[in-house]
Amino acid sequence: MKPVLTSLLALFAVQAFAAPDVVIYGGTSGGVAAAIQTARMGKTAILIEPTKFLGGLTTGGLGATDIGNKKAIGGISREFYANVFTYYADPAKWKQQTREQYYAKRPHGNSSTETTMWTFEPHAATEIYDAMLAKVKDKVTVVFGERLDLKKGVVKEGAKIVKIIMESGKEFEGAMFIDASYEGDLMAKAGVSYHVGREPNSQYGETINGLQLAGAKHHQFIKNVDPYVKPGDPSSGLVWGVTPMPEGKDGDGDHRIQAYNFRMCNTDDDSNRVPFPKPENYDEKQFELLLRNCEAGDPRHPWAPTPMPNRKTDTNNNFAFSTDMIGMNYDYPDADYATRAKIWKAHEDYQKGLMWTLANHPRVPEKIRAYYSQWGLAKDEFTDNGNWPRQMYVREARRMVGGYVMSEQNCKRRVIVEDSVGMGAYNMDSHHTQRYVTKEGFARNEGDIQIGVRPYPISYRSITPKADECTNLLVPVCLSASHISYGSIRMEPVFMVMGQSAATAAVLAIENGVELQKLDYAKLKAKLLADGQVLDFESPPMPEHVAFTKEQLGGIVVDDSEADLTGFSSEGHTTPGFVGQGYRHDGDSLKGEQKARFTPNLPAAGQYRVAIAYTALGNRAEKVPVIIHHANGEKTVIVNQKEKPTEKHNLMPLGTFRFEAGKTGWLEIRNEGTTGHVIIDAAQWLPAK
Repeated sequence: MKPVLTSLLALFAVQAFAAPDVVIYGGTSGGVAAAIQTARMGKTAILIEPTKFLGGLTTGGLGATDIGNKKAIGGISREFYANVFTYYADPAKWKQQTREQYYAKRPHGNSSTETTMWTFEPHAATEIYDAMLAKVKDKVTVVFGERLDLKKGVVKEGAKIVKIIMESGKEFEGAMFIDASYEGDLMAKAGVSYHVGREPNSQYGETINGLQLAGAKHHQFIKNVDPYVKPGDPSSGLVWGVTPMPEGKDGDGDHRIQAYNFRMCNTDDDSNRVPFPKPENYDEKQFELLLRNCEAGDPRHPWAPTPMPNRKTDTNNNFAFSTDMIGMNYDYPDADYATRAKIWKAHEDYQKGLMWTLANHPRVPEKIRAYYSQWGLAKDEFTDNGNWPRQMYVREARRMVGGYVMSEQNCKRRVIVEDSVGMGAYNMDSHHTQRYVTKEGFARNEGDIQIGVRPYPISYRSITPKADECTNLLVPVCLSASHISYGSIRMEPVFMVMGQSAATAAVLAIENGVELQKLDYAKLKAKLLADGQVLDFESPPMPEHVAFTKEQLGGIVVDDSEADLTGFSSEGHTTPGFVGQGYRHDGDSLKGEQKARFTPNLPAAGQYRVAIAYTALGNRAEKVPVIIHHANGEKTVIVNQKEKPTEKHNLMPLGTFRFEAGKTGWLEIRNEGTTGHVIIDAAQWLPAK
């Protein structure tokens, strides 16, 4: 049997290209959906993919589908996930385990009533896309290995694209064009406005865009790690990957974009495992901070392997030093192909080097080395690329500035557009953008934001340029959104939704003889709904986060951001009623290994009433030990964090104790012997009357 890729190339092999109705540049998940929809509406499409494979991240390792509320996904996108369900209903597709064994390890997996499946192997996604495209092969021509000429690649007449030109000299004409690439090259070369980097909060009336020195709390070092080449000596310079303290204040715009990585497909099945390879140009200096972090006793693993069928994973980043290559991608969006190739290779070498280091380096604790040595690359995936993912995770690159810019206000449903072409439902999610040295001389990451949303509609105007810039181009992937709102929209199922809607608009514009910006939205909406797209459903706006200040609590207050932490690196902002910028929790993990010490600077000796602040919820721990170290000894108080604190500002009194002046006393919250999430927020010392 021929490989899938070879058979697909043969299926769509052509020597001459007749002008289609729609030209789609970029064979990502959004591009594939656009091609299928064009054909289903009776029009012809050419799908141009610069590489030799289709599907982008969906076939490139991202099998743990990110979406949030799955009710928001319809149309061809939902059809794909229904096809995944059908694919894995076949017992022959299970090689390394059975379907039952897989779901036994996933207590929140599919129920017997579901007809979709949202986790899958890379090759399964490829087979499913191939099968979907094969049904429309009479109207869709797939062209591999053709890249847009970055100097003369777009020919326009006024505000209309006439044709696009590849590096090879091949030309493609069409009535409508869709840029479905992750980079937005066609959009940029067509003269359409776009943005790279983080906008200031002031630009779109946002609160979590721009620089995030105080707000970036996730994926941080749990112990202070020295970032200097010679520890303790700033004059020796900074180790690899660390930059000086950034200038500016929170909310200021800058050029930085969130980090990229590869979503590896790993396995611990020896019969299908390839040991992590050591890259030829391995540079140990890149991992000095990782090694110091290990030596400092951080027990956490810097990856997040989500189980996929057949004992495989979709492996993402996790914690402070991870598969994300922080700060090394700023030039990628606007770079030429040669520069992008260097950045791509640097990311590949870095991540391969990271995995080899974790499995082999003598400075990594033996327990951690033994763990990673059990893992490797899946031998039966990406067989044409040394078992390494063929797609780098370009989390954001260029973002169009079109007829409407989606913002934080849309994601929170405080502003609701009336020209929906699909929905977003994932958290506003930015990975870190930089690693810097603090004024205290320690390494810290900046840029990571995880803020919840309500399922929200995405504007048609956000996938169309301004009319004076281009009238026959749609941009469903590098669409018009601020940095932080794009962090929510940028999910593969949503790209498929946007790709289908873009193709629907393109075909309707052709049939009605109008420019895209003049298309009757009522007609577009009717067709989208007829084809199963979900445009909106009732959902309340996100509540404003109720937060208390230290001054409101009174007395002497120590916030979680000021506590001495061992663990407690996971941060939360979603449950209102916290003190300061948010709260931290133990992730319901590493029980007995995490603790937080709150040490006040008391102005005078005397009796103080001690209390802790926390937000109660059903997933909290019931038996949280809190140790109070006072002038007469220590006392342990057990707190049930499922129960709401008894006093205002979410304060739970623990008792009154005598303390000496200064910093001799403290309070420590631990997670030993607990089940559920242990919350740390703030501790209060109130002078007793």
